[in-house]
Amino acid sequence: MNAAHRYSAVAITLHWVIAVCILSMIPMGWWMTAAIEQPDSQALAYRVFQIHKSIGFLILALTVVRIAWRLTHRGPALPPGMKRWEAFAAHTTHVAFYTLMLALPLTGWLYVSAGWAVSQDRALEVATSWFGLFPIPHLPGVAELAAGVKRALAFQAMGAHAAMAWGAVVLVALHVGAALKHQFVDRDGVLAHMVPFLKPGLKAGHEPAFSAPSSPWVERGVGVALIAVVAVAGAVAARPYAMPGLEMTRTEAPAPVSAPASGPVSAEAPVTPGTAAGWTIDSAASSIAFGGTHAGAAFKGRFERWEGQVWFDPADLAGSKAVITVQTASARTGDPTQEGSLQGAEWFDPSRYPTARFETTGFRALGGDRYEATGRLRIKTTTVPVVLPFTFRETGGVAAVDGRLELDRTALDMGMESDATGDWVSKMIGVQIKVSARRAG
Repeated sequence: MNAAHRYSAVAITLHWVIAVCILSMIPMGWWMTAAIEQPDSQALAYRVFQIHKSIGFLILALTVVRIAWRLTHRGPALPPGMKRWEAFAAHTTHVAFYTLMLALPLTGWLYVSAGWAVSQDRALEVATSWFGLFPIPHLPGVAELAAGVKRALAFQAMGAHAAMAWGAVVLVALHVGAALKHQFVDRDGVLAHMVPFLKPGLKAGHEPAFSAPSSPWVERGVGVALIAVVAVAGAVAARPYAMPGLEMTRTEAPAPVSAPASGPVSAEAPVTPGTAAGWTIDSAASSIAFGGTHAGAAFKGRFERWEGQVWFDPADLAGSKAVITVQTASARTGDPTQEGSLQGAEWFDPSRYPTARFETTGFRALGGDRYEATGRLRIKTTTVPVVLPFTFRETGGVAAVDGRLELDRTALDMGMESDATGDWVSKMIGVQIKVSARRAG
């Protein structure tokens, strides 16, 4: 049998890539639904869940391509003499497979878009990133639905998703069994249509009629390209994220002094300068970092865009002042899923509240180069009092400031809809501020 007696290279590649994806998805889904409930396996289950979603979107995309290819490129004909019921069963199985390969990812997408964890029966908003390469938005309109509607959608979507997963198991068993029957019992060469280099092993007198594929070299090239894309995606998915922890000085968690409001914040209030010496911050040598735990694993992040105005003199603490303004959309953790979630309405919501602001109200000397700043921190529309211990060292007109504290995110109305108890994201978030500055003027 030559290449003209088989499906095209593109069809064969699509078939086996999708097959491998489906075979990996079923046990992956069963394992992670149980492991996500166990503290010892939550971190791994969370990562597997992200890979599961990425593979699901890959299956959806490849299935659309496969259907389009199938409609424009005829495959080999069925063997002559095949019973009518066998031909009907073959066509029905193929239609069922195509239906499941579309419906399974779509119900999973609907479940994720609903933002409701069925196993825990509570809201849980998690962003989706395709193998860490780019974000995939939720289905339009779902996020705006009422909580009760989203909960109902999540339960229905997950129920359908689980049922169809079992249906996929049955179809895979039927498909494999039928292929083996054709190869070893009927010996009619059907399995060789889709298995490269497999000899047909036809019975005498069985000469199947095949349709020749068009542009075989182009098809082979596209097939190789598809394999390369899948290999690269798998390599990206397997790469570890470097997320070292932060060593923090814990301070007492403050209570909020203002309640969240429904509308966006107004423009930042003008800053009244302090009377102490002014400083110019070297942004390249300064940083604001944060860290905590997520799904049992430590994470570390930073803000890439922020600015500060500082007036400070150890001899004039009464006239000292500092105001730090952070662009919350610039939060980075190295994990696209975490970064996408931080943009959500229950976290930083930068589309409505683009900045967070810390403004000091006083300073106190603690001895040596140690000081303490008291102030107010505003994130979205919630403001809390903050105490920031820090060190101040000046050498040759250049100051080095290192401050660390812990903030209770629940006091700042962060993640309260889906994780108010801190089961997924730690309540206490460490913050580290390092500033290098020169005396102004």
